[in-house]
Amino acid sequence: MSEAVGSSRADPFEAWRDPSDHEFESVFLAARDGQGWALSELYRALFPRILQYLGAVEPAEAEDVACDTWLDVVDGLERFQGDEASLRALSFTIARRRLLDLRRRRALGRTAPRGPDASTEAKLMNGVDETGVPLAGTDPAIGLITSSLSPEEADVVLLRVIGDLDVDAVAGIVGTGPSNVRLLQHRAVRRLARVLETEGVTR
Repeated sequence: MSEAVGSSRADPFEAWRDPSDHEFESVFLAARDGQGWALSELYRALFPRILQYLGAVEPAEAEDVACDTWLDVVDGLERFQGDEASLRALSFTIARRRLLDLRRRRALGRTAPRGPDASTEAKLMNGVDETGVPLAGTDPAIGLITSSLSPEEADVVLLRVIGDLDVDAVAGIVGTGPSNVRLLQHRAVRRLARVLETEGVTR
């Protein structure tokens, strides 16, 4: 799962996956020092994935939550210790926490739900964020995942695919055990296979 669903673009982190390659550390240290070029590199590698994930589960609020998440990530760079995968996991942890906070406020009546506005919907449909950065893997497959699976199954699959996160990282984000993540993923794969098989028969 080195790329998000349907992504035709090279993964900006691809050159950083070799443990012997120190490019990620160089970019990270420069970003932590506030150098614009390095922050741009991190933005292009992280923000499109975050926005795509949020657009799949909460399209009307995706942009606002993604922007708040990105600001939190940047604010936390000075305290962060870890590799590229750990930074990606942290970013999705922040995104999901902000999403849950939004839903709690909504449930308490402090934030009224709003329908998707035309601009947000168009950006997600066209596969770009508000600055024109292509989303990593905007694809009808995301719609199939969210419409066919339970919220728990969809969350696991989206984090695994869009976030390119391993089972342990997903378990930490959703607050369950790795065995349960594997079970949800297994159920999701079987359910999607049945949906695709049915669609193939009815066409």
